Amino acid sequence: MSIITAIDVLDVRFPTSASLDGSDAMNPDPDYSAAYLTIETDAPVAGADDGSMPAATAETGHGFVFTIGRGNDVQANAIRVIAERLIGREVEPLLADMGATWREFVHDSQLRWLGPEKGVSHMAIGAIINALWDLKATRAGLPLWELLARMSTEEILSLVDFRYLTDFMTREDARTILRRAESGKDARIERLRECGYAAYTTTPGWLGYSDEKLTRLCREALEAGFGQIKLKVGADRADDIRRLSIAREVCGPGFPIAVDANQRWETAEAIDWIGELAQFDLHWVEEPTSPDDVLSHADIQAAIEPVPVATGEHCQNRILFKQFLRADALRVMQIDASRVAGVNENIANLLLAAHAGVPVCPHAGGVGLCELVQHLSMFDSIAVSGELDGRCIEFVDHLHEHFFDPVDVRNGRYWPTGAPGASARMKPEALRRFQFPDGPEWSRSVSAPDATGPLQ
Repeated sequence: MSIITAIDVLDVRFPTSASLDGSDAMNPDPDYSAAYLTIETDAPVAGADDGSMPAATAETGHGFVFTIGRGNDVQANAIRVIAERLIGREVEPLLADMGATWREFVHDSQLRWLGPEKGVSHMAIGAIINALWDLKATRAGLPLWELLARMSTEEILSLVDFRYLTDFMTREDARTILRRAESGKDARIERLRECGYAAYTTTPGWLGYSDEKLTRLCREALEAGFGQIKLKVGADRADDIRRLSIAREVCGPGFPIAVDANQRWETAEAIDWIGELAQFDLHWVEEPTSPDDVLSHADIQAAIEPVPVATGEHCQNRILFKQFLRADALRVMQIDASRVAGVNENIANLLLAAHAGVPVCPHAGGVGLCELVQHLSMFDSIAVSGELDGRCIEFVDHLHEHFFDPVDVRNGRYWPTGAPGASARMKPEALRRFQFPDGPEWSRSVSAPDATGPLQ
């Protein structure tokens, strides 16, 4: 038996506000950040044979929560407080029954009083669960997507908490979905390796970019083979019309252009605003109002037909996703790899979407989110929905160089990684350089330690 000997949590922030990468109607100056967890065991490991990983003295698992600057320290402290319970625990029982491990943390009665199953503590549990899955997949010598895809129906069911879901999807409903996907798994794995998984890009669409930059990035997206782009909207209606006119002219008629309001509008305002933007043949409208307001999303969806509503990056748990689906309040589900309580809960979300017949096109606009969520979508395409058509993963071309296993996006598609683990491990030099507030990128800022704006 091996033992968890230590946990390490870092507040890592990247000064993306300096170039307005990630800017939108509600978040004009984000600094992409990660509350980053390392779980260390006493089991010795060696470096990768191909030299891509440095030799390590102890086996580790890695996970994180994405934030956009201030408050990352709060999230990091929450992870630290909860993860310290792992120190001294035997690794093998934790990894052998990840369903029980998930329930141990999520059903903690004192933590639930903070939520329950929402907010900082729930996201902290997600980082812990994801780090344990990273460790489990690394031990298995498989990328997480393949580890999950090769599990049996009963093994997958054991990971999911069906409490509060059975008025919409029962365990037997989920079993039917998974059994239906059992046939052809190997063929779908080969198809994934041969064809990849469709990506769409938000890189051209950040709200702080000039028209010239928008034009250039739209052209580059087409040249790179992306089959869809997304633009941020909602700050100024005339600006939205102008920017969408530019994007439509560059991309041409019929090319999928989605828009994202990032929670900006009231219900009536959203319906009216989208009505004006509909002339641009919108592929979907993302997060038009409060991410908690199921009924308003349903009203908006009914009013803007046939344009689909997409949402989910701020859905705090599987129960809220269930409500959106029951109310026909979303037509595109956007899971997030670090918003809910980790891999287990996102498997529940994938099953809910499959049960409702709704495609999943994950959110990945943040540091490390592309790396993490690719595993969930690929697992879904093999073992849950069995589908690739009509599905895509968001891609933003920022900060991938700081990961040992960065996403491979070429010709507008994600290509499945073969590296063991969940692709969450960041390079030590990046952790040192961007640690807040004492890393070199922040200590030289004139306003540290509270800086979140451009560095001087």
